[in-house]
Amino acid sequence: MSHIPQNLTVLGSTGSIGVSTLDVAARHPDRYRVLALTANGQVDKLIEQCLLHRPRYAVLAESERLGDLRQGLRDAGLGDVEALAGVEALEMVSALPEVDAVMAAIVGAAGMRPTLAAARAGKRVLLANKETLVMAGRLFMEAAQHGGATLLPIDSEHNAIYQCLPQPFDDAPAQGVRRILLTASGGPFRRFTAEQLEAVTPEQAVKHPNWSMGRKISVDSASLMNKGLEVIEARWLFGLPPERISVVVHPQSVIHSMVEYVDGSVLAQLGNPDMRTPIAYGLAWPERIDAGVAPLDLFQIARLDFEQPDAARFPCLGLAFEALRLAGAAPAVLNAANEVAVAAFLDGRLGFSAIPVLNESVVRAVAADFDADSLDSLIAADAAARRAADDWLGRRDG
Repeated sequence: MSHIPQNLTVLGSTGSIGVSTLDVAARHPDRYRVLALTANGQVDKLIEQCLLHRPRYAVLAESERLGDLRQGLRDAGLGDVEALAGVEALEMVSALPEVDAVMAAIVGAAGMRPTLAAARAGKRVLLANKETLVMAGRLFMEAAQHGGATLLPIDSEHNAIYQCLPQPFDDAPAQGVRRILLTASGGPFRRFTAEQLEAVTPEQAVKHPNWSMGRKISVDSASLMNKGLEVIEARWLFGLPPERISVVVHPQSVIHSMVEYVDGSVLAQLGNPDMRTPIAYGLAWPERIDAGVAPLDLFQIARLDFEQPDAARFPCLGLAFEALRLAGAAPAVLNAANEVAVAAFLDGRLGFSAIPVLNESVVRAVAADFDADSLDSLIAADAAARRAADDWLGRRDG
């Protein structure tokens, strides 16, 4: 069966999600053409990707190394690849008329503006950037609706829920959904005592037991903040209040999430823990394509375990539910504070157990000062939260 190739923009192409996206796309050259690749600062890796995928545009988030990128492209014989830099360039390659799909995989708040641009332009948005929904969930969902965008979640949990919902999906309660159940691996410290958590090192925290992920998201998984951010995302993606969103610790990471219906049915999506599965689902929806993922061997797995999350040892999860209850800018403030806290932990300035302490302090100090009515207000809240987190660290260091 022949297909008209889709033009892809990959935001964050040098990260783990971006690399996996290019791997899946390269398996189906008749279906996908890479139009634009973007990176934060990994110029050499971006040039290597340009050699393999021959995009029309290569974009850096910051302009400091734009000269290096242009020179490197020329040296590689890629003079026809246009090198750009800056937020405006990221937005431009997300909204080009010829772009069909945008993989939104820039980590952190930096990915919000280009992801919003793709939604407003009515693209198929493969959403792997948590912060867009965490910081500006209502604004983003409104932009997607008004722009006529197709929104496909790429986080394995939200992708699993999407696969288990009725299609076309509209209103969860009206379609018989009682609640959604987000599964969590529990991270590498699931069995650690509070005293052991105090002594956790960055090297331990970035070694996720099941998934291959970046350093920041691995720390978030270890603290359960990642699951808390996913709860906030799910609230906007699926239109359910926090009390109808549950978290289940499932150490094997085979069931990626579940949907419980009012008739007692629970539908689950299972698969090996490989991000290429949800990426392939998003790229090909409503069809299915080979993702290069090994089939699931249930006999080898043999058992599936489930536990309640421990809110006392992992308070970041409860902070996310509280931010949803506070509403307004509270989720954006929590996200910004956590980015500062995790960076400080990875730099050795902050203990693992102090991450939720910093986060809670900043939310209490900053969240009430901002609303969520505009992107400018949320960006201001993000900046204020980062300043407050830096001040908290400064006082602690002092």
